[in-house]
Amino acid sequence: MSRLIIPVDQRDHAIGPSDAPITLVEYGDYECPYCGEAYPIIKQVQRLMGDQLRFVFRNFPIAELHPHAVRAAEFAEAAAGSGKFWQAHDLLYENQTALGDADLMAYGAKLGLASSALAEAFNGRFDDALRADFIGGVRSGVNGTPSLFINGLRYDGRRDVRDLVDALSLATRDVSFVPATNHDRF
Repeated sequence: MSRLIIPVDQRDHAIGPSDAPITLVEYGDYECPYCGEAYPIIKQVQRLMGDQLRFVFRNFPIAELHPHAVRAAEFAEAAAGSGKFWQAHDLLYENQTALGDADLMAYGAKLGLASSALAEAFNGRFDDALRADFIGGVRSGVNGTPSLFINGLRYDGRRDVRDLVDALSLATRDVSFVPATNHDRF
């Protein structure tokens, strides 16, 4: 079973209490149709689990298959700089079929992002952060998206609300679900 090699830290995009008993990490691609299918399921799981869950999103754009994935990830990172990562994350998944540059600029205006911040993002400002997420995913055994990790262990079960909630709930009782620790970021 694959383990999450890079532990969750303050650089990650996380929502939910940092001391939640369950951490769900997704390596995702904004243009991936399977990630798009998982998006409303994860949102529902978050609502059901409440303060018991911390959700972490890491970028894993598969540019060879999804030509707008890197640009969308850059957009999300630019939004994070304005404290609007989760709004951008949701907007991108809710508009997966419209991720061209003009679309992203319009989303930026909708979120109140400075066009200069987007231009910097599109010119490579977040290349190192995106590369770090991607390499961390590869080292953790990610070979497609979405890839999910529950308290440090890869979850390859069904991605419906019931099965995911069951797996997350089991993680609080199963001693084999131990978060990855003491690893370098790279």
